[in-house]
Amino acid sequence: MLFLCCAPSLLVTKDGDTCTLAVLAGSAFSFHEYWNQLLLITSFPELNAVLQELNEAARTILQGTYVGGYLQGSFALGGGDAYSDADFIIVTTVPPSGEVEADLRRLHADIPTRPGLWPDNIEGSYAHADSLRSAEGLGVPWLFVDRGRREMTWDDHCNNLHTRWILRNHGIVLGGPPPAELVDHVPEQAMREAAREALPGTLAGIREWADMEHAWTQRYIVQTYSRVLYTATTGKVASKSTALEWVCNRLDPVWSPLLAQVAEDRATPWKPVDPPLPGSMRRACEFASYVEVFAETH
Repeated sequence: MLFLCCAPSLLVTKDGDTCTLAVLAGSAFSFHEYWNQLLLITSFPELNAVLQELNEAARTILQGTYVGGYLQGSFALGGGDAYSDADFIIVTTVPPSGEVEADLRRLHADIPTRPGLWPDNIEGSYAHADSLRSAEGLGVPWLFVDRGRREMTWDDHCNNLHTRWILRNHGIVLGGPPPAELVDHVPEQAMREAAREALPGTLAGIREWADMEHAWTQRYIVQTYSRVLYTATTGKVASKSTALEWVCNRLDPVWSPLLAQVAEDRATPWKPVDPPLPGSMRRACEFASYVEVFAETH
């Protein structure tokens, strides 16, 4: 099926669920990429500017090794808000090294010092295309910058099936080809198995780096277990808000007050100094144990 897009020089062809947008003069690119550009990436103009500047700066530094830049995570899943971080992936032909790596480190040391909310709330990795392509690349460290940090590390933080699934199915293009051209299909069964394997050690992992005396950590535990259970059941990835609603409709109603509290407290800043509500951290840990057992028996 053919139809004209709002721009007179563009033609869209539709074959089933697949759309391709072509410039009538010649070149063709994905409707997915063009539609993301029409939507200006996110609903936050300041964040859009930060992401576009990051992508262009990285492209300049990487030169011929740049493949593409993408937004994944909550914003790609449609659940990003003013309290989310913005997760990026920049794909390269080779791992950054030498002066290129040094320039990227300088870039990311500078970004959090800029004024505004969003320069301090982006995180992501520079993924070598070969290791990103399939599950065979799992465990390979990528040059990574954490939310609000000025130092970069070589880490496999983003190198997981979860990231690949979001990137292939929902990734927002900042530059380069559609992400489905760079990431192979991730089978739902593989997603389920990975989530089930991750559940038993999830709370212990959180304890290693998060302050258990912070309200943010209490919410993070509940949100994380909700999202992992969603993936373990469906083989897909959901935003925090979607996962909370999903588990609330499927688990014992005894957990409804906890899930409602976490959803309502979402608007608390990412770096709070407030302690958890009395008894709420204990309840969050009990929820984690419940979810681990639920996943084994369902």
